[in-house]
Amino acid sequence: MQDLDDRIAAKKARLDALRPLRGDALKGLQKHYDVDLTYTSNAIEGNTLTLRETAEVIEHGITVGGKPLRDHLEALDHYDAVLWMREIAGGAAPVTEAVVVELHRRVVARSQPGIAGVYSPHPRRVAGSPVVFPNPLKIPALMQDFGLWLAAAQATPALAFEAHFRLTAIHPFSDGNGRAARLMMNLILLRGGYPPVPVPPADRKGYLDALETASLADDLGPFQRLMHERLDATLADYLGALNA
Repeated sequence: MQDLDDRIAAKKARLDALRPLRGDALKGLQKHYDVDLTYTSNAIEGNTLTLRETAEVIEHGITVGGKPLRDHLEALDHYDAVLWMREIAGGAAPVTEAVVVELHRRVVARSQPGIAGVYSPHPRRVAGSPVVFPNPLKIPALMQDFGLWLAAAQATPALAFEAHFRLTAIHPFSDGNGRAARLMMNLILLRGGYPPVPVPPADRKGYLDALETASLADDLGPFQRLMHERLDATLADYLGALNA
């Protein structure tokens, strides 16, 4: 991991040297990556919209023929949640349980309003996975403890990725846990001066396998490496775009 950490640190230093970014450059870059974050995060969960279709729904309100209404609503929900995430990341208030709940509320506000920001009263399982999530009666206490840990956590990549795993391990919501966890992770990364990291559909199996290993084998190493690799690639993309 040390070589990977060194590459990330070097790219982060190059990105910091370009700051403050010009307003037009920053706005265009953020819009591109925010649409990509929405597409990738939803696609991992089974949303059928392509990247172009996701952009058309967000930017022009276009309905894509043959695609479920829920897929359109998920795109609008996630993009709105990304914008709120950026707003919170730009402030100084700690990231707390309430922030996590609000991220979840926003990410399913239109698509599943009945569960938005509400802890599940039912057992939760991921199809095909042997991972067993905590009893729903334990969720409030687990989330309270998680929120206290989160508020005191440093805005480093390792802590951001660990926070992602911790939230998915609790799995407090009936649906939308992964999307909320990735948004929370990226909020922490933004606070630390890093770009938000997408997880593309091509990495879905490795990503889910690494999360499962972290739960079943109590080994966060594969997940940390995978996400650090994604951060390294994202930093390279940002630097390439800014230096084009």
